[in-house]
Amino acid sequence: MANIANMTLEDLKALIAEVVNEQMSRWQSSESDHRTADQVLATMDKLRWTPPVGSPSTIDLLREDRDR
Repeated sequence: MANIANMTLEDLKALIAEVVNEQMSRWQSSESDHRTADQVLATMDKLRWTPPVGSPSTIDLLREDRDR
């Protein structure tokens, strides 16, 4: 393998494409989740956490942190 510092831009792009393709191939072959989109969304709804009423909003927390 060539030293990255000595690669041309085209060689580097080819290397990146090769690595991405290998990772995508590996990911696709190991994928075992066969749920439908509706099933995935339903699971997300079940797992979503809603803060209690009266909790500070995200912007309030950011302002509080900024003011420290």
